[in-house]
Amino acid sequence: MDAMKETLSKIISRLGQGRVLVVGDLVIDEMIYGNTHRLSREAPVLILQHQRADIILGAAGNAAHNVSKLNAQRTAVVGVAGKDYYCSLLMDALQRDGIDACGLVQDDSRPTSTKTRISGIANHSVTQQIVRIDRESNAPISPEIETRLLETLSQLAPNFDALLLSDYGLGVLSPAIIDHCQALAQKHGLIVAVDSQQDLSAFQSATVLTPNQPEAERNVGFDLTTPEDVLRAGQILLDKTQGQSVLITRGESGMSLFERQPDSTGPKVTHIPVFNRSQVFDVTGAGDTVVGTLTLALTAGASLLEAAILGNLAASIVVTRFGAATTNPTELQASLDKLDDNLLKRIETSTALEV
Repeated sequence: MDAMKETLSKIISRLGQGRVLVVGDLVIDEMIYGNTHRLSREAPVLILQHQRADIILGAAGNAAHNVSKLNAQRTAVVGVAGKDYYCSLLMDALQRDGIDACGLVQDDSRPTSTKTRISGIANHSVTQQIVRIDRESNAPISPEIETRLLETLSQLAPNFDALLLSDYGLGVLSPAIIDHCQALAQKHGLIVAVDSQQDLSAFQSATVLTPNQPEAERNVGFDLTTPEDVLRAGQILLDKTQGQSVLITRGESGMSLFERQPDSTGPKVTHIPVFNRSQVFDVTGAGDTVVGTLTLALTAGASLLEAAILGNLAASIVVTRFGAATTNPTELQASLDKLDDNLLKRIETSTALEV
């Protein structure tokens, strides 16, 4: 067995030792399905005969779900929900998926963030989404709720190995919450991973930041169309965030990892090609899979490159499934066994010119 593959296999075997606290915007996806029945006489709309409803964890909840399914020793969340019917659905989904809701704070001034998708099926044809209804607030959390979250973080953080900050712009990750997470990480020696759709400069000194290409482009102000653009963007993001590393996920173009070096020679750049081009059905939630797997791998002693490779491998599995999917250590090991040894060797020896 290739040395890199053997190392990755050992990391997978240790994933169950990690403890990850996910902090951020909790969302549930309510999926309602029905058979098309007839046109309504009340309005020119379809009547659906209700078939079933599924509740799926989204946003920070999906990141936590990915960590939990990789058999983490403990996965917990810190976030905000409303005092409403959908909060009970969120609590049930967290319990079902093996996630500790000890850090959930209820706020009666805002709804539990919910995206309801209503889909219809006609004559056994392909399921078609008809409408989506969003219940959410992106207003900043109130000072009272923020104080409760800060206190909760102080109590919980010492019991974990890593903080995963999942920012979907719904108000939970305020400047005070972000700063407090960083202070707790420094105090207790915690890994900090950041997955944010917002301004990355708000997150300083993280272990790793994982923007996708559009997010990276928004943060640097130019398109990443050439290898030189990617290299320049990685350096800018490291400078803006003072982070230890930045992993830009680039879809079919793979991933580019930028690691800060102790000297002034510039970052170490490694390109990781995509592991699955032929069976991509749905990329929904793949970013959550990457950051969840990467974070848990770091708690298991992986280097940044090793953790990124495992994140890439996990993503190559979930994109073969519809919706926000997850994987597990058994599938991860099976995919690793099938991976071309020469591909891993090329990753180890890649240069900036190969981005």
